[in-house]
Amino acid sequence: MEDKVSNDPVVAIVGVTGAVGAEFIATMDKRGFRVGKLKALASARSAGKRVSFRGQDVVIEELTERAFEGVDIALFSAGGSISKKFAPLAVKAGAVVVDNSSAFRMDPNVPLVIPEINANRIRDHKGIIANPNCAAITALVPLWPIHQKNRIKRVIISTYQAASGAGAAAMEELVESTRANLNGQVYTPRVMPHPYAFNLFNHNTAIDPETGYNDEETKVINETRKIFEDETIAIGVTCVRVPVLRAHCEAITFECEKPITEDQVRAIMAQAPGVKVVDNRAKNYFPMPIDASGQDDVLVGRIRKDLSDPSGHSISMFVAADQLLKGAALNAVQIAELLPQRVMA
Repeated sequence: MEDKVSNDPVVAIVGVTGAVGAEFIATMDKRGFRVGKLKALASARSAGKRVSFRGQDVVIEELTERAFEGVDIALFSAGGSISKKFAPLAVKAGAVVVDNSSAFRMDPNVPLVIPEINANRIRDHKGIIANPNCAAITALVPLWPIHQKNRIKRVIISTYQAASGAGAAAMEELVESTRANLNGQVYTPRVMPHPYAFNLFNHNTAIDPETGYNDEETKVINETRKIFEDETIAIGVTCVRVPVLRAHCEAITFECEKPITEDQVRAIMAQAPGVKVVDNRAKNYFPMPIDASGQDDVLVGRIRKDLSDPSGHSISMFVAADQLLKGAALNAVQIAELLPQRVMA
């Protein structure tokens, strides 16, 4: 693109060649996000290649310590180690960073934001705003409006997480291994720790030897408490990787302080921002990854009483959301859209 000729912000994308990087570009385009100039940043091996943005070719530049001169907003999705090294440099150069990694999420000085829940926290930033974990976003967008009306005391979540959460290489491995399996060929995993085609397994993050929880589960627990600003909420999570390309699903059971009915939950969900109710018992049609893929909203269905709780305080439901969109790029762009006007002009 040409040099900046307007008051619209200079936007840098760090990790532009990755799955989320591509969605940053597509999401900004779809939403008409104001961009005076786009800087596409990636590793040295991608420098010189091109990406398309609004009908123009943008030459990819190598991510270096001087890459953020003149940048107003930097969208990061290149992993925690890259964020830890380069996000402070971007801030020092005058940019506001929206970071999609886990590097800063639990830093008490960094807002952890889902715009439908705590957009007001954006104003507290000191240069960096963290995008939450994708599994946390998928659960919390529909849980928050319930929590506001009838405090949630306890929640149990089981996730069915897509390949996209592990990046473009994992998505490619799922496709390749499935093709090989169907052709009767042996496929040796290179990205995932276990065979991916026609299989599912514990989320591919490290297990805490003391608690038995994987890192993804710990993220969901800690981030829920930070975003809800409630350290007492009880959370149990089991995170599983499933052979789906890009949409996460979750089975959620929550217990409220006061009794709650499925009709009350449906009414709340019908008005909830970022939520679409898909709950057709007659046709046995509920949220599915094939429907959530490419959609901005979190799909919510299977809303029903938790029969294990005779007190009437608990509800079970099933949700699905596009991991690359609301779980990553869309949430980050929504944050960027809400940055103070002095950044955006």
